Amino acid sequence: MNPKVDTYLIDGCGRCPLYQTPQCKVHTWQAELKGLRKLVLECGLHEEYKWSQPCYTYQRSNVLLVSAFKEYAFISFFKGSLLKDPYEILVKPGKSSQASRLIRITSALQIDEMESIIKAYIHKAIELEKKGLKVQFEKNLEPIPEELQKKLDEDPDFRKAFEALTPGRQRGYILHFSQPKQSKTRVARIEKCMSKILKGEGLNDSYKSMKK
Repeated sequence: MNPKVDTYLIDGCGRCPLYQTPQCKVHTWQAELKGLRKLVLECGLHEEYKWSQPCYTYQRSNVLLVSAFKEYAFISFFKGSLLKDPYEILVKPGKSSQASRLIRITSALQIDEMESIIKAYIHKAIELEKKGLKVQFEKNLEPIPEELQKKLDEDPDFRKAFEALTPGRQRGYILHFSQPKQSKTRVARIEKCMSKILKGEGLNDSYKSMKK
């Protein structure tokens, strides 16, 4: 068990002004997050702390996140689109999500009732990593750069904020992020714009030069 996850459960994720308050979503779903953590660890994954939330890996490859939105706690599979879903419990976190899939949790009792099913999905996700399978991303008229897609799949809060933007604002960011030839420059642009996106702002809202 990673001590940083213990701190997360006590203080919250720190992504908004509700950090370290009873209103933080981490506190709202405390029992569910602890239940999911226990269940995931029983499947043999390594517990890390990435993007201000618990992340579970297999041989250093990201397999899933355990986190919460205001409406529910969840497990997010990085390659969920490759998982078979016989119980129809996997949902896309947003319209543009090509890889990640969520299992939504709204009560600790639900975890107890679905324990064997959830564990089966986790073991299937581990098998994907053992086989080295990768998601084949579809190309769009305005292709989402690989660096942005990776950030959207890794960070549920960032993805939710980006998908809440108007299509025009999304397109503006995609074009801005796609311009540099070097990957490290594209990553730097994304990181510089994240705070604006999380605030629901477009690229040119209160514009200050962000070019590198």
